[in-house]
Amino acid sequence: MPTFSSPTVRRKRLAAELRSLRSRTGQTADQVGRALGWSKAKVSRYELARSGLKPADVARLLDFYGVQGAQREQLLALAEEATLKGWWEAYSDGLTEGYLAFIGLEAEATSILEWQLNVVPGLLQSERYALEVMSGYQEVAAVSPMAIQRRVETRLIRQQLLTRDEPLELVTVLDESILYRQRGDRSVMLGQLQRLAEVSELPNVTIRILPLNRHHGLAVGSFAILRFSRPDETTLHDVVSLEGLVNESYVEGDTDTHQFRLAFDHLAEDSLSPQESRDLISTIARQVWA
Repeated sequence: MPTFSSPTVRRKRLAAELRSLRSRTGQTADQVGRALGWSKAKVSRYELARSGLKPADVARLLDFYGVQGAQREQLLALAEEATLKGWWEAYSDGLTEGYLAFIGLEAEATSILEWQLNVVPGLLQSERYALEVMSGYQEVAAVSPMAIQRRVETRLIRQQLLTRDEPLELVTVLDESILYRQRGDRSVMLGQLQRLAEVSELPNVTIRILPLNRHHGLAVGSFAILRFSRPDETTLHDVVSLEGLVNESYVEGDTDTHQFRLAFDHLAEDSLSPQESRDLISTIARQVWA
């Protein structure tokens, strides 16, 4: 099983810690920069995680802020970890920059809330279903069979997040139409719905179906809310991922991400219970695709 620690999130955590340390001193980024012989922009880039944080520079900042002992060791370790590469970098030749960034965020998320209108979420896809989804991009872009296969491989590796020692908590709401929308032949759909029913039994996975025959007024496209909250670590703001045709886009502002959380709660309230959803998935698998 690959290591799922993410340099992307480590940089974000370290940046948040550095912002907090400076705030406690009451100094501006300009003042800190002048004291260290740096520009204000360099301090700001570090505090916003917009550039790599060199461990030696982090050590200088910690000296300046007077950080010692266990906290210093923890932050220096975080700085070293932020220089490493995630397993997904080995697939960078066939993945978009936005998708690589998403995998990096997903790797250290503690929970994900996902609403899907069009397709089974990647973490829940069977290999054959994933291949059909990935192959569909050949209709709008020149994607080689090898590139498609590597994308499927990354999807299957990502799914190990659900069964690692400290598994990711996944709560997903699926539009019922996904269960009927055929991708591949009937056996592909049967296998995919069977996988949904099976994985919904995991204690860290909740699948709810938004039924077609129930009134629902909120119209919103697919999105995923990634949440980060680990004991003894800086809590990061939620990140909302919006999947486009060729790349990912992100929403990170607290007010905006809160609106997506309200939307997700509303979708979940209008959905079937987890057990009712599991029963519906199994019924459709048997009656439509078997």
